[in-house]
Amino acid sequence: MKPLKLADLNHPSESANSWQQLLSQAITDPAELVRALDLPPETADGARQGHKDFPVRVPAPYLRRIRPGDLNDPLLRQVLPVSAEADNIPGYVTDPLAEADSNPRDGLIHKYKGRVLIILTGACAINCRYCFRRHFPYEDNRLGPDQWQQVVDYIAADCSIREVIFSGGDPLATNDKRLDKLISSLEAIPHLQRLRIHSRLPVVIPQRITPELSDRLAGSRLQTVMVLHINHANEIDDAVTAAVTQLKQAGVTVLNQAVLLRGVNDSVDTLEALSETLFRAGILPYYLFTFDPVAGAAHFDIADREAQQLVSELQSRLPGYLVPKLAREIPGRASKTLLPVASTPAPAE
Repeated sequence: MKPLKLADLNHPSESANSWQQLLSQAITDPAELVRALDLPPETADGARQGHKDFPVRVPAPYLRRIRPGDLNDPLLRQVLPVSAEADNIPGYVTDPLAEADSNPRDGLIHKYKGRVLIILTGACAINCRYCFRRHFPYEDNRLGPDQWQQVVDYIAADCSIREVIFSGGDPLATNDKRLDKLISSLEAIPHLQRLRIHSRLPVVIPQRITPELSDRLAGSRLQTVMVLHINHANEIDDAVTAAVTQLKQAGVTVLNQAVLLRGVNDSVDTLEALSETLFRAGILPYYLFTFDPVAGAAHFDIADREAQQLVSELQSRLPGYLVPKLAREIPGRASKTLLPVASTPAPAE
């Protein structure tokens, strides 16, 4: 077979490439990923080992932002399987947020007052190696028509629920027609006020923000928030910025949450560049999460103390609205736990 190179891939700006095509054509073979990015051939051995537990998936638009031949590229580190994923390290578990304890209906997670999270699909456009749901039992949480009706009935019966969060997998891996039906059934529940969509698809395949999707969100009676997941400034290109602009023109509030990851964004310079680039693209930094201790990804972990120092330094460089809230999600607590960040001490005179 002829080795695949970046030049062989369809360019994401070509009109013939719908988001569904780009999704279906994503690289799913670790050896193909190594060839496409001109990585050392021996890299494939570790990639195959990590791939066994959590398959590789990288679509072309995201692949084009990775520097070929650079094993330390921060985008590559997020998607390349490595042999360390097979290490069994105490304290790193398959359900780090204890979501199984808050799963009252198939596809529904209810942990926090006033809002519920719905797992629309187990499908993703990209498999991030640090994903806290890499072991999630998606097969047990499929949302067929009966399961969806049970979810709707659950929400309708609880007037304290004001917000629904679409999650996954990636909820935007669901097509526009199905999303329209799901949103319509939620709009019929009088006490719902907001729809929040957590998605990586507008970042990895910006073509996902179709005119049909934008029009549907613009026409909803629910206030809509899109929370993107961007960890490094290099993930944002012109196509991502255009997708965000389209969302904002539809009246959608666009926020970002990032995860602090070793070897990806564990420096104040990188975090500063991320916040500045997000804001130029029309995205407001929202959360910076410390790492969830999921089995298979311990090599990404950063101690809370180091995280706090990084954000303290970030505060000294940026206005407050560009500094994301540093947080950890601790199972059993009533909300995200904000980690205290001391102001950077003034230099001694």
